[in-house]
Formats: sequence, structure tokens, C-alpha cells
Amino acid sequence: MEPYFLSSFLLLVCIFTSADAGSIGVNYGRIANNLPAAVKVVQLVKFQGLERIKVYDTDPVVLKALSGCGIKVTVDLPNELLYSAAKNPSFARTWVQKNVVAYHPSTQIEAIAVGNEVFVDPHNTTKFLIPAMRNIHQALVKFNLHSSIKVSSPVALSALQSSYPSSAGSFRPELIEPVFKPMLDFLRQTGSYVMVNAYPFFAYESNSDVISLDYALLRENPGVVDSGNGLRYFSLFDAQIDAVFAAMSALKYDDIKIVVTETGWPSKGDENEIGSGVENAAAYNGNLVRRILTGGGTPLRPKADLTVYLFALFNENEKDGPTSERNYGLFYPDEQKVYDIPFTVEGLKSYKDSNRSSDTGSHQVAAPVNGGVSKSTTGKTWCVANPDAGKQKLQAGLDFACGEGGADCRPIQPGATCYDPNTLVAHSSFAFNSYYQKQGRGMGDCYFGGAAYVVTQEPKFGQCEFPTGY
Repeated sequence: MEPYFLSSFLLLVCIFTSADAGSIGVNYGRIANNLPAAVKVVQLVKFQGLERIKVYDTDPVVLKALSGCGIKVTVDLPNELLYSAAKNPSFARTWVQKNVVAYHPSTQIEAIAVGNEVFVDPHNTTKFLIPAMRNIHQALVKFNLHSSIKVSSPVALSALQSSYPSSAGSFRPELIEPVFKPMLDFLRQTGSYVMVNAYPFFAYESNSDVISLDYALLRENPGVVDSGNGLRYFSLFDAQIDAVFAAMSALKYDDIKIVVTETGWPSKGDENEIGSGVENAAAYNGNLVRRILTGGGTPLRPKADLTVYLFALFNENEKDGPTSERNYGLFYPDEQKVYDIPFTVEGLKSYKDSNRSSDTGSHQVAAPVNGGVSKSTTGKTWCVANPDAGKQKLQAGLDFACGEGGADCRPIQPGATCYDPNTLVAHSSFAFNSYYQKQGRGMGDCYFGGAAYVVTQEPKFGQCEFPTGY
């Protein structure tokens, strides 16, 4: 009797919903040991009026709990299975049969995310991505599900070579021919869309001395004019999404849609995680929900209503990394809200952001002196070489930075202030950082084919001082 009762109850509480404008979904991550049962999670999601859910695997318990609900589901083929899915079409067919066909359409699976942020995966799975996507799609064709289930892959903003201003958005050159062109061709041919993971928090945290908090939190602000196209942006979120649209446009793929598969703001962070905190998280997510559900696209694509998945449903206590990683949840594991924001048009009627900037912690931006631009003493970032990248990548990056990249490499010439220590890692770090700072510390400006990464502590190489701005 009990399983039948639960199934009947879920059918009663789960009704189909639709939106005239954009749509709000949620990421259901489960890297935790204290989360409620999947059946209770489904009830919570439906009660909150959330229309879509994205999971990071195909756990049978979760997919069965979502059966009959009308919640639209995106499932994930994990990065570690990309090789098998790419090399073996029969593996892809078996995976689709076991993890999709077995549940659909009762569990309303609408998309398969093949991998997640594959380009930053340390296991170098990028070369398997496109073949895996094609084999998964062919498996859907075999089961006649290709018209109702889309195939794509979430892309982090680090896949961009340039993102500021938005009109200058471009993909990393080394990814264009082997990955992005065939991916965009595939998405166009199959009627799918680009999945993008966008986190204004990261950009604000690293550049809080130059980015307005109101701009990052989608609060009222004067806006920022894009020097390339003259459009005025009132949120960092819109600017980031339009940078991706611009990168696609540069490759002549203006007809493909974007779905934001992850975005969020942490309610708690370490002392150096500037901007983290409950009030800012509530403002970002609450204002973003209002922005999406009241319709309208981005300045570059005004008719492009967006589907956005908030990250994440719960705080996940077993995630590694800084404190923020465990505090992106909209809910605590006991199902209580971390902060009170709406998820529906009806809920927006009574929603009001506090509408005032408030950084958590001790971060303060001093007033400008003599008309200059103020710089905080925290929130600075540098770009340094990855010593594990190998000599070939480091040398290629160094050559680019000091050549067409326009970095100031005079200080690392023989006899100059930063020549010592005379090592490839030290010289590359200085050149990479010079390029990064000159480019405005944008997403993708510190990559160099995987030979560099961003740090928040000033690099130390002998007596050399690394600049933080030009």
C-alpha cells in the first residue's frame, strides 16, 4: 500500500506549469550526507512552484521520485563516462536505454547534459565531448526520442577568451575549430541549445574594486555602456550572457538559443570571498528570478527569454573547496529556506529586495582621492603560470603574451628588475599577469591553453613586484 499511496500523492501534488516569459529551474546537487529523501525533495520543488530540475547523474531513486510530476528534468552523463560514450556507440545506446528510456515520458526528461564544464576537467576529456554528444543523440534517434529530448553540454565562462566588453566576447582560439564549431553545428542540426554556467559572483569577488555591487546583484544602478555596441547594461548577468551570444555571433551562429544551466550566489564564504553572504545571495537570486519571470531578453538579444537553473537546491556539506562551495543552497537540508525569495510570478507580487548594497565581512572601498578611481585593498587577483603545464605550453603562452598579446615583458629581459629568478615559470607568470591585467582581468584572460590560473595572493618571485592594473 505505501508505494501506491506515495505515487498517488505525488500525482495529486504534481501539475504541469508553464510560463509566458522565461522559466526558473533548480540544480539538485547531492554531495552531502544529510539531505531529505528524493520523494520529499520532489514535493518541496513542486510546492515552491519550480518548473524544472537538473540533476548531475541518473540516480534511479531520484528519477522514479520525479515520475508523474510534470517537472521537466535535465539529466547528466558524467565526465568520467565521456570516453566510453564517444568510443562505443553501443555503450551510448545502452546508457540511454537504461537511464532515459526506462523513465521517460513518465519522468519528463527534456534534455541530456553530456558532461559538465568539460573544458576545465583536469582529466582532459574535451576531445571525447563531440563524439559522445553525437552517439547519445543517435541513441535517442534509435528510440525515437530525439525530437523531445535535447542533447547539449554545460560550458563554463572560462571557455571565453574575452568577455569584456560583452560585444568583444569570443571563444578561446584553441577550442573553436576542434570543439565549438562542431558543437554549434550539432546544436543547430538537432534544434538544441547552448548550456552556459554563469556566476557573476566570481567576477565580482575578483574585481570588487571596479565592479559595482548593485550591478552584480541586479539592483537599480546607472548601468554600464558597452563601448563596442553602445548598449547599456544594468546587470553583470546580462553582460556575461551577451558575451557568449557575441562569441557565437562571431562564428555566425546567431540562431542558437542559450539556457543558463547554473547560476547562483553563496550565502556564506571565507573572509577573502568578498560579497558572499545571506543578504547578497537573497538579492542576487531574488532579483534574477524577477528579471527572468517578467520577460525580456538581454540587451543584445531582447527577444531571447531565458530558462535559468539556480544553483543549488540545498547546501551540500561534503563539497570540497572554500566555504562558499558548501553554501550555495536555497534550502537547508531540513527544507527550511536559507533566505526568503519567490520562484513564481505570483510570489513576485509580494517580493521586495532590500535595495541597498551591503558587502559582508570587513571589505570597504575607500572614497576616490583627487578624482582618481578608488582601489580596495582586498579583492585583487593575479594570473600566474601553472608549473605542471609543461615547458611547451608555458613557452607557447609566454611567446603569445610577449608578442601579439601585448604584455609588458620589458621587466623580464636580461638585467631588468624581474629577470631573476631566470626560470620559465617565473617569466611566464610575469608575462601572463601583465596580459591578464591589461585585458581587465576578464573571464578567460588567464588561461593560455591551460598553462595559467588566477590567484588571490600576490605572487612572489625574488624581488619582482607584479602589477594589479594598468
